[in-house]
Amino acid sequence: MTKGGKYVELSGGAELYVRDIGQGEPLVFIPGWTFTLEVFEKQIGHFAKTHRVIAIDPRSHGRSTVTAEGNEYITHAKDLQTVLQALEVHEPTLIGWSFGCLTIWEYVRQFGVDSIKSCILVDMSPKALSVNEGDWTEGSLDDIAAAYTNYLCNSKGQRAFVENYARNVMVQRDLNEDELQWLIEQSLNTPYYIAANLFAAGMFSDYRKEARQVSEAVPTLAIVAEHWQDAAKGTLAHISPDVKVEVLGGHLMFWEYDKAFNAIIEEFLKG
Repeated sequence: MTKGGKYVELSGGAELYVRDIGQGEPLVFIPGWTFTLEVFEKQIGHFAKTHRVIAIDPRSHGRSTVTAEGNEYITHAKDLQTVLQALEVHEPTLIGWSFGCLTIWEYVRQFGVDSIKSCILVDMSPKALSVNEGDWTEGSLDDIAAAYTNYLCNSKGQRAFVENYARNVMVQRDLNEDELQWLIEQSLNTPYYIAANLFAAGMFSDYRKEARQVSEAVPTLAIVAEHWQDAAKGTLAHISPDVKVEVLGGHLMFWEYDKAFNAIIEEFLKG
């Protein structure tokens, strides 16, 4: 088992795999749709020198139990609460990437903000779909519908979807074959039928109220990708004007530009 790796039992007998390493103020990392805590390897090693770092494989992701139920963000938030209680984590900085941000906002909806020290939200709109021109969204309604119906209906489609997203949205350079396969394999830990459920749950969510709530209550940083920075800044200025916004790279900027990303986090934590 990887250093700091352990399992936290959930109600019903399922387990979440987590890494818990380092000492100091806690930082809790939550990965995005179908990905695992391994994408944060360059952050875990770096910040464990100065902080207690907890990183989570959500249910049906990575080494955590694949379950038939709970594959949506209401349950993921409850799972997060279970982990924080089991590991006695107090006043953490919650760091979510992509759909991991939905877990944070849902946590705020269910449990409030009193137990949170600060939040870092990496490249996710509080409302993924909109018919209003100029809003920060994951794509047009037709594009999102096509992704769900044409790709997330079998494992082959899931592989093709992740490959296309990795090449065109996640990074800004050409991936070598080993890197690409590693990213695809991250996703394939989650079966396609669960991936589809998580995709739909995320796309049809609306956390604008919680985004405003958390940004007004605790220091909050949003780090957004360059390719949609104008829409992201405009949406966040309207929804949560108190949030601090930084722009860096593509959707997987913390993996491609880890030193720049870690420096942004360090500066925020100092503040």
